Amino acid sequence: MLENTSGKTLDTHQKALSVNLDNRRYGTFAEIGAGQEVVRWFFRVGGAAGTIAKSMSAYDMQVSDAIYGRAARYVCRERLQAMLDQEHALNIERLTEARGETSTFFAFADTVAARGYRGGSDCHGWMGIKFQAHPRDEDSQIILHVRMLDNEMALQQEALGIVGVNLVYGAFAYHHEPEMLVDSLLDGLSTSRIEIDMIEFSGIAFRRVDNRLMSLKLVELGLSGAAMFAANGEVLQPSEFLYRKPILVERGSFRPVCNVNVDMLRSAHEKFSELPEVKGKNVAQIMEITMRNLKAEGEIDRRDFLARADVMAACGMNVLISDYFEYYRLAAYLARYTKEKIAITMGASSLRELFEEKYYTQLDGGILESFGRLFKNDLKIYCYPLKNRASDELTTCENLEIKPELKQLYGYLMERGGISDLDNYDPDCLAIFSRDVLRKIGECDPSWEKMVPETVAAVIKKRKFFDYQCEDDPCRLPR
Repeated sequence: MLENTSGKTLDTHQKALSVNLDNRRYGTFAEIGAGQEVVRWFFRVGGAAGTIAKSMSAYDMQVSDAIYGRAARYVCRERLQAMLDQEHALNIERLTEARGETSTFFAFADTVAARGYRGGSDCHGWMGIKFQAHPRDEDSQIILHVRMLDNEMALQQEALGIVGVNLVYGAFAYHHEPEMLVDSLLDGLSTSRIEIDMIEFSGIAFRRVDNRLMSLKLVELGLSGAAMFAANGEVLQPSEFLYRKPILVERGSFRPVCNVNVDMLRSAHEKFSELPEVKGKNVAQIMEITMRNLKAEGEIDRRDFLARADVMAACGMNVLISDYFEYYRLAAYLARYTKEKIAITMGASSLRELFEEKYYTQLDGGILESFGRLFKNDLKIYCYPLKNRASDELTTCENLEIKPELKQLYGYLMERGGISDLDNYDPDCLAIFSRDVLRKIGECDPSWEKMVPETVAAVIKKRKFFDYQCEDDPCRLPR
């Protein structure tokens, strides 16, 4: 049995050996790029004949195309999936009659761009395993995307081999505990060497897994600074989704998504799309939640997180979970994936907070360094007005209160176009605040329904999100 009941973390050697000594596991390793770093561990520890049906590396592009079909890129999810499907199907076709009653077949694959001898290029790769949890079982699958952060090719290869062994071992030992599986992926490594910014579970063994929670887990554990998923819950790999697209981000708590959130994004998109560098291009619109926001009341509440994710999905929005509380870190993250224009939209109160020097004490250059980083790639900030409830006065870019010593900096950013007002807002949205909506939901005051999009109201009522308890509602689910 592969189960680790000792309570101790096994090292890479022990994990590879335990897989080899489990006579139920039998399969193929197919690796492109960076050598055959994962299968090497299984050969090295001994007993590989009991585990490895085939090991191969279709390194040449023409050979790879001949085996797996053509792909737009060789280090991409499409190529990985073709490798997993092909190799796993061959194992089942060739080996089921001989040992199908006692063996669980698997195919491990990776396609990687590691650092070459000339250096350069983004060092990343796709890795996955398609497997049977039990003999003759339906297929299950885990795929992930890694970024290799070591500066030397040999170290990158070493790290790739370790995380690959962790994945293979985890698929067999922890498939019934996916959060533990995610937690084990960097055993023997650190986040300074490997980043895992996307993971997706599918198939019979993971039929109850919500991949949005797994994305959250990556960021929570520090395996990645951010993770993304689409409105339909599909996990997104940032470098593929954001590739060559202008990006517009709105940060918020989205508890729940209100009409003002939607209007802020709409009005910013209208202005952003008019820029010459953006006009006619497909803008990636994202709603972002920070880990600091999710942990505002202590530990992360999984149900609360999924409620927020569902109301954003009801608006058709892509979601980014990030550990980048400072906006300059968010900007640097997004700039990693696109050379196109990046914009952030925020309310006037958030813009005022952006000029609070207390947030930048960890930087040698303080607030000046932070803004240098934030606007490094000509980033654009769109400011949505704030309405004073007592006086009805609007706070905009023009009358925002800034400390006297920072007014020249603020004026400079305004003059160069880094910060702009949104004057195309819907006045009816200015009086809406999420805290009021939450209070009204708790009090069963039906007026909250007019303060959120209809699709959001329907989801909240149907699924009883945010403590919705109105007993006479026709959408109430049976107890």
